[in-house]
Amino acid sequence: MIVIDIEATGVNPQKNSIVSLGALDLDNPENQFYDECRVWEGAHVETKALAVNGFSEEEIADPTKKTEAELVKAFIAWAMDRVEERTIAAQNVSFDHDMLRMACQRAGIEFPFAKRTIDVHTLVWTHMKVKGKIPPVAHNHSAIDMTYALSYCGLPPEPRPHNALTGAFCHAEVISRIAYNRKLLPDFDTYDIPWMS
Repeated sequence: MIVIDIEATGVNPQKNSIVSLGALDLDNPENQFYDECRVWEGAHVETKALAVNGFSEEEIADPTKKTEAELVKAFIAWAMDRVEERTIAAQNVSFDHDMLRMACQRAGIEFPFAKRTIDVHTLVWTHMKVKGKIPPVAHNHSAIDMTYALSYCGLPPEPRPHNALTGAFCHAEVISRIAYNRKLLPDFDTYDIPWMS
């Protein structure tokens, strides 16, 4: 399983650009990918998005960085060459999946990943229900965001700003704790799994 996190200039796959992509193989978490790129010409850049990922306007326009197309090609090469089970997983996985798919479309390359994905939100919601807990609700829908998922699993919040690889680490650790009742990454080893204590 490829646990992925994409940082972008916004949340619209058609208008916004990827700025960084982090991933790891859940079956072999030392097998990791991280890279950054400059935005494609004409991409919309939202100030709020840059506040989350910590990139400056100068950094995302840096001509020495790879293009979005080059980043996506490098990620796909890593995934095809170094990961056997290629189901995409993430918190709000539809965002990452759609951003990656649109970046491939812009680059004129085939999108090699399946539609079936694993969503951290759904795993946490289901785990809570099975344990007889009531998932949080806000504005008449689930309020399980990444901060809540991490806390539920006994983990600290993501650093702010964070890059895509630290995001992928957080997603992978939550997935491992929920799906397998085990810790995954050394960075989180000192944090106990609440329901295993």
